Amino acid sequence: MAELSWLGVVRHGQSVGNVRAEAAERGGLEVIDLAERDADVPLTGLGREQAAAVGQWVRGLPADETPEFAVVSPYLRTRETAMIALGGTGIPIRYDERLRDRELGVLDLLTNRGVAARLPQEAVRRQRLGKMYYRPPGGESWSDVLLRLRSLMRDVRADHPGGRVLLVGHEAIVMLVRYLVEGLDEEALMALSRSTAMANCSVSSWVNAGGVLRPELFNHVGHLRTAATTTQEFVGADD
Repeated sequence: MAELSWLGVVRHGQSVGNVRAEAAERGGLEVIDLAERDADVPLTGLGREQAAAVGQWVRGLPADETPEFAVVSPYLRTRETAMIALGGTGIPIRYDERLRDRELGVLDLLTNRGVAARLPQEAVRRQRLGKMYYRPPGGESWSDVLLRLRSLMRDVRADHPGGRVLLVGHEAIVMLVRYLVEGLDEEALMALSRSTAMANCSVSSWVNAGGVLRPELFNHVGHLRTAATTTQEFVGADD
């Protein structure tokens, strides 16, 4: 199967969930005050500005470096990011549920304090198993998300051999795409997770060199110089 010539991943812009979750964690609350289900959380005004900055970056690329196709998470915040960033560019967009955010199950809308207070046994299990393999009841582990990403990447490579494809997703998606593309192991992925706060509307990319995708950008925010960024996504207790 032919490798892509370029792969990029954009994390969505700042969302209402980001702001509410940061406030809840900072205030020592147990529950995030958010009425929408995770799939329906919209961007903030700042998030829309960040998405527009991604659009300026895309429009500034040379013609032979512009993405040819975009695959986007169906969640509202990612759809809004893609529509603002790519609207009018002529780049085709396909929504794919395999790019959705990690599902948190019973931990949804709980802060770290909330998990410890309300679900102490789950807090212990999460600490023991770690992000890679801890699956909250009704939710997913990172390894579960990897299974759907492997399927997605197989289809993207088959459908766009030698192509330039842009993904628009979530913080965990960016981390796990890097894990797959660069062949990382669990230890390297966890170190990356601990040391890196993925910025909203950051760009990570890989370019084909000798038939293999090699790192080009990671968590790049140079295009956001005129828009303040947020660095954490909390709609839940894990990411």
